[in-house]
Amino acid sequence: MGMVQEFKEFAVKGNVMDLAVGVIIGGAFGKIVDSVVSDLVMPLIGAIVGKIDFTNLFVVLGQAPAGTAMTLDALKKAGVPVFAYGNFITVAVNFAILAFIIFMMVKQINRLKKNTPPAPVAVAATTEDVLLLREIRDSLKK
Repeated sequence: MGMVQEFKEFAVKGNVMDLAVGVIIGGAFGKIVDSVVSDLVMPLIGAIVGKIDFTNLFVVLGQAPAGTAMTLDALKKAGVPVFAYGNFITVAVNFAILAFIIFMMVKQINRLKKNTPPAPVAVAATTEDVLLLREIRDSLKK
């Protein structure tokens, strides 16, 4: 029963729960960044460079079977080894955007922390025991 209790204490610690929430939100945030890159950024870069679809930039490393379409998906389904550098470009841009957004968030949080005034130090209330001891001390001095 001790191990179950230890696991329960570990699983409900604040850090573990915060990490779980962070992973879930991070997964959803990753999908947003993927959409920004694939639907907004890459088409703009493609328009500037010359309407290139980065996901279909690849080099065929093997022999493609006859009748296989020369697209990345078709070649992968046929089991042909391909060097998909366009896919890497997309993932690298995803990472750069995600890293920049996280950098801006941390920078903003640090700025907010710096601007918040320190919490006032609360003066501890004197307990009844201490007051009684002070009275005894004072009466002994007389």
